[in-house]
Amino acid sequence: MPKSKRNRPVTLSKTKKKGREHKEAIVNGIKQALEDYSSVYVFTLENMRNLKFKELREQLKSSSRFFLGSNKVMQVSLGRSVADENKPGIHKLSKFLRGGTGLLFTNLEKEEVQRLFEEFEEHDFARTGSIATEKVELKEGTLEQFSHEMEPFLRKQGLPVRLNKGIIELVSDFVVCEEGQALSPESARTLRLLGIKMATFRVHLVCGWSPDNFEVYGEGLDLSDVESS
Repeated sequence: MPKSKRNRPVTLSKTKKKGREHKEAIVNGIKQALEDYSSVYVFTLENMRNLKFKELREQLKSSSRFFLGSNKVMQVSLGRSVADENKPGIHKLSKFLRGGTGLLFTNLEKEEVQRLFEEFEEHDFARTGSIATEKVELKEGTLEQFSHEMEPFLRKQGLPVRLNKGIIELVSDFVVCEEGQALSPESARTLRLLGIKMATFRVHLVCGWSPDNFEVYGEGLDLSDVESS
């Protein structure tokens, strides 16, 4: 009987080496990008969608390069203080690399970067745990948009439904979600069935660096632990 691949031993030294090589590749890539591009931005991703972000990368690949990964590795690559920074003043970016952030290296003008990011967005279905942007309530009555085969599935999502002559009926009003509350798995699935998109994928600029300027963007940023140096 052939051995299961799941039971094959993994050599720890190899995985550590691969992880180290990956980190070194990021460090080297960022250091090279510092030479190839004129400005650097820290950004955050809201409601990340991989395919749409890939489109953004492709759109800007001739003028820019994105880095996502360990904040600590990116900080080391830029430098975390005046003493070890790779460009004058660039260590200031490192203090904003926390949480879900990334780096954008680009040769585009600041105004063009801001315009692109402000216009860039993709509406999509919200996932479990996302915050509902509105209250959605279904009123008692027929749900003619669903075929009778959907009745068991809708029942599993908590909807009070029944079949009446092959037509699904909602026997009482039902609140799918409340505005401001986190979506349950059932709520997220029901909203998808209803075609209601509550998530918007956006990219927000946090701060930017160029050889003669450093600037913080946006409102509501927690700067309490960021030094003014």
